[in-house]
Amino acid sequence: MTRFAVSADGTRIAYDVHGATAGAAGTAGTAGDGGAGTGQPPILLVHGFASDPRVTWEATGWVRFLQRAGREVITVDLRGHGRSDSPVDAARYAPDVQAADLRAVLDGARVSIADVVAYSMGARIASALARLAPSSIRRLVLGGTGPLEVFATWRGGDDERMLRTADFDGNPIARAVVGPALAAGADPAVLLACIRGMTGAPLLRPGEIPVLIVVGELDPVGAGAAELAVEWRAAFASIPGRDHINVLTARVFKDAALVFLG
Repeated sequence: MTRFAVSADGTRIAYDVHGATAGAAGTAGTAGDGGAGTGQPPILLVHGFASDPRVTWEATGWVRFLQRAGREVITVDLRGHGRSDSPVDAARYAPDVQAADLRAVLDGARVSIADVVAYSMGARIASALARLAPSSIRRLVLGGTGPLEVFATWRGGDDERMLRTADFDGNPIARAVVGPALAAGADPAVLLACIRGMTGAPLLRPGEIPVLIVVGELDPVGAGAAELAVEWRAAFASIPGRDHINVLTARVFKDAALVFLG
């Protein structure tokens, strides 16, 4: 059953709690007990732009994989996506605002500390959460990201034109990510507000929280990620033959994340 948390600005944020599969390794607790029974906290999964947990985490096998490993999973619909409220004010999509959404979800699920796996735009939001509430994250996996924020590379007005015309000529990442969202009925005004609110958002170094950065070998969004991992003294994995979209289905990505999370 979908649950809703109310963020600091009154926005309702949808989330789901997925218990560990019966018979999985260990006996997972329920949200609110911090993962009692496994000794490990729940895993919060944070999707990227123009997506939702069903596309990013369920259809790609992540939720089932983690459940079978004995982990409890919390999936969240970022504001402007899925079943969450969808404001059209760009300021309400700033990284610190969306980080507060994640904190509200953890509070709503009565989880004091979680492991976090975040992808693409979600990685920047998760890094903002690490600054906002560092004690709420035990370990952090940042996927499909690098030091360069993609929206900032789009020429002025390109975002509005692409959303209005669904013409992504010369922008394969936008075609792969935004095209399916528009075809599924996403509101261009909401997506534009999110783009404008996140443009130029930094990938923040998350203090002393252990970090794993994972990118597809063929993913231009991950440019500079290996060097960033060295700078941060973070773990790093490049997934051979995978790009920004199909890296999510890679078993080696899932395995690397699970081993890192413990």
